[in-house]
Amino acid sequence: MRLKLCAAAAALLLFPLMALASGNAQTLPPASAGGAAQPEALAAREQVLNAIFSDYWEDYLKHSPEFASTIGDKRYNDQLSDYSIDAYNDALERGRAFLVRLAQIDTAGMPDQEVLSKNLLMQQLIDNQEEAQFKPWEMPVNQFFGLQTDLPRLVTELTFTSAKDYDDYIARLGKIPHAFQQITDNMSLGMDDHREPPKYLLEKVLAQVNAIDGTTAEQSPFALPLKKFPASISPAQQAGIKKQVLDAISKQVDPAYVRFGRFLQAQYIPNGRAEPGLWALPDGDAYYKFLVKESTTTDLTPAQIHQIGLVQVKQDQAQLLALAHKLGFTDIQSLRAAVKNNPKLHPTSKEQLLDAYRGYLDRMRPKLPQLFGRLPKAPLVVEPVPSYMEKDQAAAYYVAGTPDGSRPGTVYVNTYNYQSRSLADVEVIAYHEGLPGHHLQISLAQELTGLPQFRKYTYYTAYTEGWGLYAEQLGKDAGFYQDPYSDYGRLEADLWRAVRLVVDTGVHSQHWTRQQMVDYFHQNSGLDETDVQSEVDRYIAWPAQALGYKIGQLKFLELRAKAKQDLGPKFDIRTFHDEVLDAGALPLDMLEQRTDGWIARRKALPQQKTSLQK
Repeated sequence: MRLKLCAAAAALLLFPLMALASGNAQTLPPASAGGAAQPEALAAREQVLNAIFSDYWEDYLKHSPEFASTIGDKRYNDQLSDYSIDAYNDALERGRAFLVRLAQIDTAGMPDQEVLSKNLLMQQLIDNQEEAQFKPWEMPVNQFFGLQTDLPRLVTELTFTSAKDYDDYIARLGKIPHAFQQITDNMSLGMDDHREPPKYLLEKVLAQVNAIDGTTAEQSPFALPLKKFPASISPAQQAGIKKQVLDAISKQVDPAYVRFGRFLQAQYIPNGRAEPGLWALPDGDAYYKFLVKESTTTDLTPAQIHQIGLVQVKQDQAQLLALAHKLGFTDIQSLRAAVKNNPKLHPTSKEQLLDAYRGYLDRMRPKLPQLFGRLPKAPLVVEPVPSYMEKDQAAAYYVAGTPDGSRPGTVYVNTYNYQSRSLADVEVIAYHEGLPGHHLQISLAQELTGLPQFRKYTYYTAYTEGWGLYAEQLGKDAGFYQDPYSDYGRLEADLWRAVRLVVDTGVHSQHWTRQQMVDYFHQNSGLDETDVQSEVDRYIAWPAQALGYKIGQLKFLELRAKAKQDLGPKFDIRTFHDEVLDAGALPLDMLEQRTDGWIARRKALPQQKTSLQK
């Protein structure tokens, strides 16, 4: 039970750490007698701070080898993360050590980006300490994430250019049984503490496990690297590698999945909780409040967010009604029925659906220089969601490429039950997941120079997903959605995110049932049955995550409106976008502070120095 003790210790240490973080500059001696930082002292302090950033990044990569692999760092390609309770304790201890080191640095006189880097890292580390009291390791799987799907998904993000890459891969496959045993042990602790996901969601996890262990070794997603070898590997080497990989799959990977499936079926699923809301956990209300703050990076309460959702739903419905009237329909339901029953608005093949996404992205690319001063170098492709996980996945999602371009950014499109999917949704999702949404924002962050490496991969739901939702609206502002049915898709997508605010807070803080969530969706949105079912289950499995989208979008729109009003003819949409993107992902309060500073500096510029005013 060492982990429980350490989690409690983390909670007890949290408040002194927060005090240390908030007052660090004042608790240290002045940098010089005159109050101004001496150049030598400033350079020395900057060197120490950047050494901490470097140490933290190296520590993160070492203990997150799967992530290191996805960004092209192959040093740990033969490793898997340590999922044990001892490893979690050790991570908390290392985090506290980094916090103490950071708090000792006086940032007076340092550039804004260095100060921001310190504050961001401290906040991340403090959040990790705070989360420990809720024992997240005891509920490590659901139908959206977990070892059962993370491992095969990782395979699609690896690159194989040498025999060593395959040797490392074989070694990594051999560690899968141990990893499954570690999370099984953690889940067993969760049963003891009455911390489990809803039973019906765990049955979906079992279906995913069975789908993978039900294949032959040759058909397994873990055999993907065998489909194409680099030219540098001889046929004889290829034959040997193929035998070793297939042996590892059949003797290590498949048995691990079988054992995990048996544990789920015999022990874990029967003990799954009955209520869908997080409130049903022993500390569920407090945990949800923490997750709300983490997702939105605001101090908004669940009740406040619920009310924002109700208001946003009404606003989107008013716009939808206006569009319905424009198209000759008496009400929204008539428009929705027409869309649903129009065969031209549904794909006739998986490839048609994929090509529709590619077409919209191709049309957006030439418009981007009018909206952004900087554009990413990373390529973007569209691919189908892997079959083993498509049934319970969203309509589309984005996976970032590697910074060196060896693996492109990818928009994965869910082609499951493609006949029921609407082509009216494609344009808006393409902009959200691809351009000018996630691919543009995340790739630009990875390509930033002069920042610590961790800044290039920082993720805040409200910023990253808020930008994606803002990108949907930006497409409208740029003159797209010329097809009124695509504009219908845009409005429905925005309404969908507003509904999220209502149903997520409803189930996790207001004790809604799953059926109430489904009913609210059907009463207030045009999502088809397939999407409604998967979305409802997503919010139940992933509390508060979906709140960040709309909250973040509203902040981006608020900041743009403020900049336009304050700057008048000096407002330039390109420089505004470059400003809000040039520091990578940020909490919304820090984003607002930086934008306010940019507005003030822009105001001070002579009129003739501005360009392309819009």
